[in-house]
Amino acid sequence: MPNDDTIAAIATAAGAGGIGVVRVSGPASAAIGEALTGKKLTPRKVHFSAFGDADGEVLDRGLAIYFAAPNSYTGEDVVELQAHGSPVVLDLILRRTFALGARPARPGEFSERAYLNGKLDLAQAEAVADLIASGSESAARAAMRSLEGDFSRAVQELFAALVRLRAWLEAALDFPEEEIDFLSTPQLTEQLAALRAATASLLQGARRGVVLRDGLHVVIVGRPNAGKSSLLNALARSERAIVTPIAGTTRDVLRESVDLEGIGLTLVDTAGLREAHDIVEAEGIRRARAELARADVAVLVTDDTHVDADRELLGECNRAATRVIVRNKIDLYGGLPERKAGADGTAHIGLSAHTGAGLDLLRVELAQLAGRGEGAHGAFSARRRHVDALTHVAEHLQRANMHLTVARAGELAAEELRRAQHELGEITGEYSSDDLLGAIFSTFCIGK
Repeated sequence: MPNDDTIAAIATAAGAGGIGVVRVSGPASAAIGEALTGKKLTPRKVHFSAFGDADGEVLDRGLAIYFAAPNSYTGEDVVELQAHGSPVVLDLILRRTFALGARPARPGEFSERAYLNGKLDLAQAEAVADLIASGSESAARAAMRSLEGDFSRAVQELFAALVRLRAWLEAALDFPEEEIDFLSTPQLTEQLAALRAATASLLQGARRGVVLRDGLHVVIVGRPNAGKSSLLNALARSERAIVTPIAGTTRDVLRESVDLEGIGLTLVDTAGLREAHDIVEAEGIRRARAELARADVAVLVTDDTHVDADRELLGECNRAATRVIVRNKIDLYGGLPERKAGADGTAHIGLSAHTGAGLDLLRVELAQLAGRGEGAHGAFSARRRHVDALTHVAEHLQRANMHLTVARAGELAAEELRRAQHELGEITGEYSSDDLLGAIFSTFCIGK
């Protein structure tokens, strides 16, 4: 449970002429609010008041709102003091709350108390920070869905199904003398198969949620002078990268954030991959390979005459990365702006970074990879720890299935199900360590 002390922080501070808020949470909140305003505060009623210092001098005039526990954001008594947005005025009011017994709130402590008091689960609390930090419309909408509980409800449904399956299996193990072999009943394996399918679906949604939250990491690679920098400039609609006819012009990693149909992308231009004897170019190539290893999407820039040889440059991608092959310079080779699928399913897009022909095809491809299209409207925000946890759940369920169907080892299957349940509980905070909570809430801003 949270400490019994009272905390205060500036929740928001607007510019000149705007509104700033000082928020106080804890058992002494009402007393602090009444000392500041000189009024008896009625819960959920807006009071227009002067905010006074210890000598009765008016610091500012504004609105005071008292939310009695448990009907507040944190689940504790909360007082919000809405004043003018001057940082100096807000600081004076904040210091007055400290003098009256409050202490400064740690980053994220309001949301942490809301979580500890059962007002939010851990995934919802993280969504608060994601909503504040959202860099695109899609990210904001996805964070709001998580805050409203879309992701948490899906996790809880999996959790409940897993508990039912564990109960069945544990009962079968507790009564081995029964003539009926519960481990061989088709209902057991059918329930496990349904649980695995639901986990796979939620994992796919969580991965999409990570992309919406963090943006799609798109790494542009290719041999020197293939047109990588020209492509980045064309996608970013700005002259961010230096373009010359000289091979090896780009010697370092260049990043550009792009909003593509409301979805954030990070475009990364890299040095041309080749054997380099120049120490500076060699370092640029090393960094390019490091970017490839963590790419969400690797875009190979080549042309019709080099495409087969250049495909080898994608060999250093991480296995989870999506490959896209751009056949650049169609204006020189007489090609058409088109999208085709290769024999392995890889998208091949013919375009000209110089003239812009075919660029829209690449934009559509990247938008779809980033979450646009089927299922995007119901997307929720998620974090990489959620994806890791669901990945582990899927692995435990796969091993449980093997123990049941192949090894006929019910005890081992039960242990895998127990571990899967623990992983699910870590997403919403049913099982969580103090270190995990500290790491999560320390990333929040002051006042949240």
